[in-house]
Amino acid sequence: MIASMAAFAIEDAFLKTVTKQLPVGQVLMMFGAGGLCVFALLARRAGASIFQAQVLTKNMLFRAVFEFFGRLFYVLAIALTPMSSATAILQSAPLFVVLGARIFLREKVDAKTWIAIFLGLFGVLIILRPSAADFSLLSLLALIGTLGFVGRDLFSRTAPSSLTKEVLGFYGFTTMLIAGACYAVWDGKPFVSLQAQQFLVLAAALLAGVFAYTALMTAMRTGSIGAVTPYRYSRLLFGISIGVIVFGEQLDTPMLLGCAIVIGAGLFIGWQNQRRQPAQ
Repeated sequence: MIASMAAFAIEDAFLKTVTKQLPVGQVLMMFGAGGLCVFALLARRAGASIFQAQVLTKNMLFRAVFEFFGRLFYVLAIALTPMSSATAILQSAPLFVVLGARIFLREKVDAKTWIAIFLGLFGVLIILRPSAADFSLLSLLALIGTLGFVGRDLFSRTAPSSLTKEVLGFYGFTTMLIAGACYAVWDGKPFVSLQAQQFLVLAAALLAGVFAYTALMTAMRTGSIGAVTPYRYSRLLFGISIGVIVFGEQLDTPMLLGCAIVIGAGLFIGWQNQRRQPAQ
């Protein structure tokens, strides 16, 4: 899980770098096309069929819609806002997953968990600072992207076992390709010829992304969820460190306070869930 979170942060850094030189739509399309090719090869090697009837079920179509918005808006957030703030907002995803599971999947949530959820959302507001003079609507890009990933994760829980991580990865990157094409049409910027350095940065982002996704699925499927999930928050450490060291971003007290509240609320919810699990 820690390796996965580190690789995701590295992927974000490479994408942020290359989107300064290329249109976002072009980057999404190229990144998505490369990823779907890699996962198509991995699926074939694993003997998993990509084209299955289960892909077109209602829940999987909803998953694709949420993935569309998650991929598009989070990459826009990485490109247009500080990486540290986008990463911090993304850490609220587990809180929204619990909230969404209660609303859409009718899972029970006790009073302590409700308190933790609302405290965590308050932490997100501190990070966003909607009443501050330096607030920008661009800050909402990361929040919309996070909500997209939350919906994707919720509907992933209903995915049939025949849709392996390789198959889900193939359709995840296919969705990114489609999102990039749609944004490119809306944005209207002409595509740019790639230089060797830009190609290498995109290739490095792709390798990091494929490794991160594979490591994440391995952690979630082979380890205890209650044991590995808290280590998701290590992405905040990696993301903020890269933002400060590589991109020269500045951290302030509200950002650090909001991060502490979000992580504290998420860890408390994870601890509550682990306590409720029956002893093995």
